[in-house]
Amino acid sequence: MARVTETQALEIADRAVVEATSSGADAAEATVSIAKRFHVEARETVVSKLEQSIAKSLHLRVFVDGRKASLTTSDLSPNGLRGAIERTIARAGHVASDALAGLPDEFATDVPTLELYDRHIESRGGDEKIEETLALERLIRGADARIVNSSGSHYADASSVTAIANSAGFAASYASTRASRSTGPVAVDGTVKRTAHYGTAARHFAELEGSAAVAQIAARRAVELFGAKKPATMRVPVIFERDVASSILDDLFAAISAANVATGNSWLIDRVGTRIGSGCVSVVDDGRLEGKLGSSPFDGEGVATRRTVVLEEGLLQTFLYDTYYARKLGAMSTGNSNGSGVGANNLYLEPGTASLEELIAATPRGILVLDTIGFATEHASGTYSRGARGFFIEGGELAYPIDEFTIAGAYVDMLAGIDAVASDLRFDGGVVSPSFRVAEMTISGN
Repeated sequence: MARVTETQALEIADRAVVEATSSGADAAEATVSIAKRFHVEARETVVSKLEQSIAKSLHLRVFVDGRKASLTTSDLSPNGLRGAIERTIARAGHVASDALAGLPDEFATDVPTLELYDRHIESRGGDEKIEETLALERLIRGADARIVNSSGSHYADASSVTAIANSAGFAASYASTRASRSTGPVAVDGTVKRTAHYGTAARHFAELEGSAAVAQIAARRAVELFGAKKPATMRVPVIFERDVASSILDDLFAAISAANVATGNSWLIDRVGTRIGSGCVSVVDDGRLEGKLGSSPFDGEGVATRRTVVLEEGLLQTFLYDTYYARKLGAMSTGNSNGSGVGANNLYLEPGTASLEELIAATPRGILVLDTIGFATEHASGTYSRGARGFFIEGGELAYPIDEFTIAGAYVDMLAGIDAVASDLRFDGGVVSPSFRVAEMTISGN
């Protein structure tokens, strides 16, 4: 399948904008995304799923007399575009006028490459990807006799072009790639069954963790909690391993999103300029980190991405905005539009210098959380509660596995209580975090 070029995608976006303004729109914006995708899943010794496709879409926003309407279509033919535009403009007639709706006032003036595209991903053959995935499945099954099944081993990649054009004269595009591999072993010990998952993702194939490393970590996760005990209820230091830490940062993103602030669904309303975390807590959103999964030269509205310090040594500096919610709250866009709302670029907690092992060694008694269960976050009040699994720490060492306990607290107390941050930050998503330790939290067990 031939790759659609940035020029071709930009021509489609330009044509849609011209059609929309010619058909009665006061302003219009068109985003074209075209992605060549590959995915293989292996189970035991066979390929259980094989997918290859080219996905095409156009997202159109039109503004008519202060009324905004949007539509997404996969039909990029001239007739298809014409029909989509007519339907979108007709929809605008049924929407209330909103003085805040409209295109941004400023757009990106440069389009750096940011090392988002890896030609090697697109040039790799399908047979090589399939054999690699079958090998990953063999590796997890051979790692431990107790691993008897899996939910599948996977390899996926995509090569994409994104183009945005609008009636204010902005037109730009970029190419990007993404690859990932993951596996989900299932282990049985007597009558107890444990499942686990581990994966790696990157813009560049060479930056993926190797199949052997992925299999080793996934297999260890599947078997290391056999014999787990339910701990006593206590208040102790809690170390959140980086994958769990990332989910906590994802909850923090919900609170710093201007969309939630504007609608009253954030515990951080009126807290800009105040301390909400310890001096260990510096959180940054940076859309221009080279080669990272959340990077792009401009956001979903064509606004330049940038480095935004959200928390600096515990002080809340700003929320994250798209154009609409920036206008609503009297601010400026931070380049965080995902095309339909506020989104994270590369949001991360700045790492420390100690390894996770050193954090554990510096904890005389506590809990290491490796996995959480359930969703019990209340963003308006800022309360956190999760079922969890992990290890009890005694004498600076992992003493024994534990599960069937609950961790609960308030986010403001959790952030204020972070007293150590590890160095194990890994950019394998848009919201990421190194492991960190909270000085004291409530553990509800026996």
